[in-house]
Amino acid sequence: MRRRAGLILLAFAVFFTALSPLMRWYVFPRLAKVPANQYQDMVLEAKGATLLDYGTMKSRRVSNVTIVQTLKGDVEAAKKIEKTAGRDVVVWDGLSYVQGPDGKMVSRIPERYIFDAHSQEPVHATGEMVDNDPVRRDGIEFKWPFLTQKRDYEYFDAQARLTAPIHYKGTQTFRGVEVYYFEQTIPWTKVPFPKVMPVQGITAASAAKTGTTRWYTTVRKFWVEPVTGAPVYGEEIHKEELRGGTLLGGRDKITVFAGHVKMREDYIRSTVALVKHNRQLVLMLTSYLPWGFLVLGICLLSLSLWLEARDRPQGEAARTGTVEPEPVTA
Repeated sequence: MRRRAGLILLAFAVFFTALSPLMRWYVFPRLAKVPANQYQDMVLEAKGATLLDYGTMKSRRVSNVTIVQTLKGDVEAAKKIEKTAGRDVVVWDGLSYVQGPDGKMVSRIPERYIFDAHSQEPVHATGEMVDNDPVRRDGIEFKWPFLTQKRDYEYFDAQARLTAPIHYKGTQTFRGVEVYYFEQTIPWTKVPFPKVMPVQGITAASAAKTGTTRWYTTVRKFWVEPVTGAPVYGEEIHKEELRGGTLLGGRDKITVFAGHVKMREDYIRSTVALVKHNRQLVLMLTSYLPWGFLVLGICLLSLSLWLEARDRPQGEAARTGTVEPEPVTA
């Protein structure tokens, strides 16, 4: 019975030991994915910002500018792209909506971002765009890969339509969560006018005909939870200007928007709570279960060998027919 139990334990030891690397290198890449139907929104604010009044074409200081960012997964579009891409794909339809303190629209920029559900690498397909302009992304956007590393990444800037390095600056603690801090600087860059302008009678095409150009610079900051690759907090020191042309009435340049954009407090709390929850799910696949199965396999192997060692003396005696010697009498 001991030998049979030992063999059963040995079989389970081999099973769990083999399952350990499979969980990490086979199961994890197939289960840890961004859901195709995910929907999320984020509200950011720039208090005490500078904003252009298009009625007077003068910049003025305002109490608050609000930026609402939404990301909505298009499941049907993802399924169509997956047929040719040969991998799980997520299609995010994004919208960045900026409004002034009076609630009126300042800008409205739609975006379609197509990426690999696990690695977050861009997937180039028809429909990839920013403000209805076709683009070809290189690098990540919105989310870092699972198991983010302490290194620089390529990050796509939707305003400038270009990719630039976002630099790892160190490890910090944010609201009780260990995070990696990343920072990207986009220098002054000429960018297109938005397709939807905040005043009637002015379009992107008509503004461009005046010879006036739009310029933009930003310092982008992210605090990223490395296990999930999800930012728990973000900021931007953002500036936009109009330069030259007849639209400015003889002035060289005028500030369109300047402000320090930060996530609103209620969204910080909800984001941190969600990331903490998702972190445990990812750790289950990458750490808890793989190491747990490995330890369990070693323990079962040790128990199997112990039972075999205990069983061996009795088995050998039975096979050789060894008996106790009898005393010799004279």
